[in-house]
This record gives sequence, structure tokens and C-alpha cells, in this order.
Amino acid sequence: MIQPTARLLRLAVSDYRNLARVELTPPPEGLVVIGDNGQGKTNLLEAIYYLQILRSARGARDQDLVRFGTDTFHISATVETDALHEIGVGFDRPQKRKRVRLDGVVPEKLSDALGALPSVMFSPADVELIAGAPNSRRRFLDILLALSEPGYLAALQRYRGALARRNAALREAARSGRTSSASVAVWEPPLAEHGAVLWNARRVWVASVDNRFEQLCHDIGESSRVRIRYASTLAPADQSVAITADVLGLALEEKRPLDLRRGLTHAGPHRDDLAITLDGRDLRTFGSAGQQRTAAIALRMLEAATFTERAGRAPLFLLDDPFAELDARRASRILDLLTRDGRGQTVLAVPREADIPAELTGLDRLRVVAGEITPFNAK
Repeated sequence: MIQPTARLLRLAVSDYRNLARVELTPPPEGLVVIGDNGQGKTNLLEAIYYLQILRSARGARDQDLVRFGTDTFHISATVETDALHEIGVGFDRPQKRKRVRLDGVVPEKLSDALGALPSVMFSPADVELIAGAPNSRRRFLDILLALSEPGYLAALQRYRGALARRNAALREAARSGRTSSASVAVWEPPLAEHGAVLWNARRVWVASVDNRFEQLCHDIGESSRVRIRYASTLAPADQSVAITADVLGLALEEKRPLDLRRGLTHAGPHRDDLAITLDGRDLRTFGSAGQQRTAAIALRMLEAATFTERAGRAPLFLLDDPFAELDARRASRILDLLTRDGRGQTVLAVPREADIPAELTGLDRLRVVAGEITPFNAK
């Protein structure tokens, strides 16, 4: 049975980073964008991925995405998922305002348009998922689950709101020298309620992919045993949301004196991490660069598999020179695994034509120079 895939049928970009005007109609199989570093090939992939999460894949502020000398950027596309859809998003820097249209309608909330073009982006920068700080891994979990788990995004937004207010109350108490903690404690019930949803969703997903993660790393070429688990200070005996909320509530109460002294909330899923080990040792500390890259690619493959399983179709694959510094054998294995699991439409960005893997040499080719995209063989 052929797996349905998400497809990008038309793309128009204006004044996004160094891309002044881009109009593309990608073929069903995808295409390759070839260009030296700094010419705009990553910017094109990021513009496409913006339609997935409505923000920069690299964490940049919207005002910093507007092309120098202009005031706005705009990205629009025709996409095929469950049906044909039109998605458009623009940002006005002077007004600091973002507008989104989905099938001609402005959604009540920006979050209603998240995931309009299901896609997964692979990049050498993904090594930060393994070698970087815990917030990189929490962001990975939050984006994945916000796009695939009903109720997760709402819980995340409410949790972050309550967390910001509790931290503000902690700082105010420290400044004023008040000994009463009532203004802090009032935010603990919503933190416990919504934090329990996050904790359980993360735990369930990580537990469900542990064995597949190990197998993917092995299939890519890692001989050591690579494991993944959700690392948290919470350990409820009954892992239901209700019991988890009770345990988190008690932890917040217990940590309150420490929090008042330091002005920060020390208990909750915003402090948790993904623990990734290599033969029982921390991969972040003891793994080689190649082993860390392998694990990062396996995480992205699990992200793609999750979208495929929960949405019933393979996402768009955005490959930003993902095989740099990997040997040809590992690169070939990765592409074989992506194809085995139902690789969708693919947009590959590489610096040289020679960098195109053999499995993708049949894709149409474009060249990017100083933000201008032309057919590869154009003079």
C-alpha cells in the first residue's frame, strides 16, 4: 500500500531573509537547491518550514527575518494534505504584527494554522539536539507533540503563562521582602494541572520510541547501544494525569522556599530533559561527533514517523545538507531508511552538485546565488 504524502504544490516568498522574490512549483518527488554557503539555500528551506510552525526553525525573531531594507515578509503556498489548501503568512515589522490566512480565512488564533504543511527539517545543526543544552531537547519535544498530540499545545501555552506569572511573583516577593507566599502559591494549581499533561505526553512518546530509536541508530551504522528516556525529578507511582498533577503540586509546594530565595520555579516539566545514552553513558559527554550526528538524525526520523502515523501521511522532507561530514555508507543507509518508512516529497539543499546522494540524483535542480533562484543549467 502506497503511503499518502504531504505535498508542496506552489510556493511564493517575498522579502524573507535574503530572498527578495521566489516562486516555485516543486515536482511531486521534490527538488535540489544548489548554492554556496550564505547564498540563501537554507533560507528557502526555513521559509518552507515556517508554514509548519509559523516561526523560524532557527529560533530567530520575526523582525529579524525581514529582508534588509524592507518592512514586511510574506510566504504563501498551495499544499496538498487531506485536500488542497492555501496558506499564507506575513509579518509587518513596523507594526510588529503577524497575519495568517488558511483557505482565505483568518483563523481565530495563530495556533489554529499550525501544521498546515507537515514537514520535518534535517540539518547539521541538529547535533545540538544531542550535544546542546536541555532546552534544545525540550523544544524538540514541545514542537513535535504540539503538532501531533491533541490538547498538548493548549496545555503548553497555559503552563508557560502560569510559569511566567509565578516567576514574576517570586521576583516581586524578593524585591519587596515580603514573607507571605500567597501570590506565588496561587499559580501552583494551574502549573500542576497543565504540567501533568505535558509530563505524561512526553513520557508516553519517549517510552513508545525507545526501542525504535535504538534500532534506527543501529541501522544507520552505530554498533554501541543507544537508548533514550525521559529524565524528570517527578516519579509518580501511578502515571495518570490526575496523580501526576498531585505529585507536581506537592513538588511545587516543597520547592517554594528555595524558589522564593532564587526567584525561579525549580519543579516542573520546564526543568526536564531527554537522557540519551551510549552503552549506559551520557552521549552528550562521551559520544563522538559522528555518534551524536547519528542520534540526532534518528530523532528526526522518529519525528517524521510520528507525523506519518498520527496524520496518516508522510511529511515533506527538508534536507539541509544533512549528510555533511557523514561517510557515503551512512548517508545511503539514512536515505534507505527514509524511503522504507515512506519518504515524502523532498527538498534537498547542498553546496555542490557532487554532494547530491545517488538516491536523489533524479530530482530537478535549482541554483541559488545571492537569494536569486534559477534553473541549475541556466546561464
